[in-house]
Amino acid sequence: MDQITLGDSGIRVSRITLGTMTYGDQNTQQDAEHQLDYALANGINFIDTAEMYPVPPRAETVTRTETMLGHWIKKQSRDRFVLASKVAGPRRGMHWIRGGPSGMDRANIRQAVHDSLQRLQTDYLDVLYLHWPERNVPMFGQYQFDPHAELDAEGQAINWVPIQTQLEVLDELVKEGKIRAIGLSNEQPWGLMEFLRIAREQGLPRIAVLQNCYNLMNRGMEFGMTEVLYREGVTLAAYSPLAFGHLTAKYVDDPATPGRVTLFEGYAKRYKKPAVPAAAKAYAELARSHGLTPVQLALSFVYHRWFVGTTIIGATSLAQLQENVAAYQVHLSAEVLAAIEQQHLVMMNPAP
Repeated sequence: MDQITLGDSGIRVSRITLGTMTYGDQNTQQDAEHQLDYALANGINFIDTAEMYPVPPRAETVTRTETMLGHWIKKQSRDRFVLASKVAGPRRGMHWIRGGPSGMDRANIRQAVHDSLQRLQTDYLDVLYLHWPERNVPMFGQYQFDPHAELDAEGQAINWVPIQTQLEVLDELVKEGKIRAIGLSNEQPWGLMEFLRIAREQGLPRIAVLQNCYNLMNRGMEFGMTEVLYREGVTLAAYSPLAFGHLTAKYVDDPATPGRVTLFEGYAKRYKKPAVPAAAKAYAELARSHGLTPVQLALSFVYHRWFVGTTIIGATSLAQLQENVAAYQVHLSAEVLAAIEQQHLVMMNPAP
């Protein structure tokens, strides 16, 4: 498996990352360990999790994924893999995480890391992501910035925890050896540039990796963020390359097929947009007309984009994981890539 370096961190990771957000809900401990063992055996050394997993987040399952991973980790040599987790922020209504995080402040970040390390049964995280910005930004299916969300119920400006304060806490954790590198997730160009600017001016840790959504139905990264990644040397970890299963064509072939879209009503609003079914059908037809499976088309497209450093894949079965890993060996022809661009122009970003 090919590898890349995360930003300027010196940490080498595989071009495929194993995502774990189904562990503890759709996957058992045994399922998880089979997937983890398979990943390592096939050169995948980057494992991604979060304190709020599994998804969809619920009070009765929260933190279960990290706990399950911890049972596996304690049986491994820690230097065999690179481990990333994430700190949940406010504004998502998850009162069951630390009483509902009030912000990305020192207390919340430090407590999150302490608890994650305990559950994961390890002394350090290779990468710690801030799971989403504390400040007001469109995310998780929202696509318009709303200035009114800058105000509280009384019409007063909300005091977000300053980015410098967040970086200072992360700096403490790096110096203490609890984390090796830092990343952002679900971030916008302004936020990434601010983190980079403040880190440069104040001598604080630099963002090494950005974890954002990217797939055939959601190519918003290309409108501005890719230039930032290129000029600043930040690695992209692309998540949701199969668009919550839509790009496998399973919902095209059978709209009632079991999956996160059908099992968890009201979840994944990003993929409830009206053009998603038509786009899924169009990309499935494109793939099959060129002798490819929809999975091969969707994954190969993301795997081999010039600005994608590593792609996060998850699965609810070992067979799915095997298929997803095998797709890395598929390289799309110029003809197929041109057809994808034509389809993109006809139906641009149906799932922003």
